[in-house]
Amino acid sequence: MKQLIGFMLSLLVLTLPVNLEAQVTLPATEPSYAQWFADSEMQRFPEAYMLDHGKRPYFGYSQGVGCLAMLKMWKATGERRYYTYVETWADSLINDRGEIHLYNMAAYNLDFINSGKVLFYLYKETGNEKYRKAMDLLISQLKNQPRTLEGGFWHKLIYQHQMWLDGLYMASPFMAQYGATFHKPEWIDQAVKQFTLCHEHTYDAKTGLYHHAWDESKSQRWANPKTGHSPNFWGRSIGWWFMAMVDVLDYIPEGHEGRARIIGYIQGLAQTLPKYQVDGLWYQVLDCPQRKGNYPEASVTTQFMYAYAKAVNKGYIDQKYRSVAENAFEGLRKTLLKVEDNGTLTLTRCCQVGGLGGNPYRDGSFEYYIGEKIRDNDAKATGPFIMGCLELGK
Repeated sequence: MKQLIGFMLSLLVLTLPVNLEAQVTLPATEPSYAQWFADSEMQRFPEAYMLDHGKRPYFGYSQGVGCLAMLKMWKATGERRYYTYVETWADSLINDRGEIHLYNMAAYNLDFINSGKVLFYLYKETGNEKYRKAMDLLISQLKNQPRTLEGGFWHKLIYQHQMWLDGLYMASPFMAQYGATFHKPEWIDQAVKQFTLCHEHTYDAKTGLYHHAWDESKSQRWANPKTGHSPNFWGRSIGWWFMAMVDVLDYIPEGHEGRARIIGYIQGLAQTLPKYQVDGLWYQVLDCPQRKGNYPEASVTTQFMYAYAKAVNKGYIDQKYRSVAENAFEGLRKTLLKVEDNGTLTLTRCCQVGGLGGNPYRDGSFEYYIGEKIRDNDAKATGPFIMGCLELGK
């Protein structure tokens, strides 16, 4: 009954004039904002490739984040239009041989793997073998992914000897789901191995946070010459890491030796992050919110909101941490969300991109992170916002 009331409220909100909407207060525990925002995304981006301001059909990781949120909306509401939005995109990119438009395996880029997560839904729903073939193609990349000496995946071929937190979200939940779905437990083991190695090499015991990346060779200009760590704690990279951990546990069976270890990582991070939360929000560079030029950033806040809410719902962390997610929602609603004249919702202050190395060179400094472009409605923030609202509604 509670969920039914929530969706009735959401439908009411979507039909209200903007000046009346401001008079309606919806509780954070209802999925109303999830549907409102999902519908807003579909209105401004009528084709799923347009998510994240995409200009051409592409199997991009950002589109994968947004489409995964839409599939969860389909499951939560039963409304087929969310599923169709995603299937139309994937069907246009994958041919009958399972080949993916513009996919380049030779780049060994973990970002390419993320959109494979939506293919499990499509394959189960349609039985179309091209989606299974495409998943097999992505797994074949991971079989040959370049690795550190211990077996940690390089983030990309061009980023030699480097493990990035981002890569754990992009590839490891996909690996584990592939292993669970197709009865190949070695891929579950591989996912656990990647989390274990990344934790060992990026965790900072002093702060309880995680460095954005680690360079095994210690040769990058951004790398600490003694530890190989990147110099700062970028919010979204830790958001990817947190979401990756709570998502991968959906596919790691009870009794697996890595399950308790990853839950331990989740519990440690859950205990740490409230120290850095300001008015419900987290900042672009996580550990210094008061430093001049730093700002409350949407993607790190939505990613943490989602991860906290799901971890509570799954029983990985104490129920008391639900308030951290609720505070994040309220901070977003009051500060970073706005209602447009056409009644759609916009999420502001999203960092457009962040990375290390490359050309021009990104040195991982504080000045670099706060200097990256900011835009509205970036899928790295909007997808987790929708998913986080759904988790808060459970």
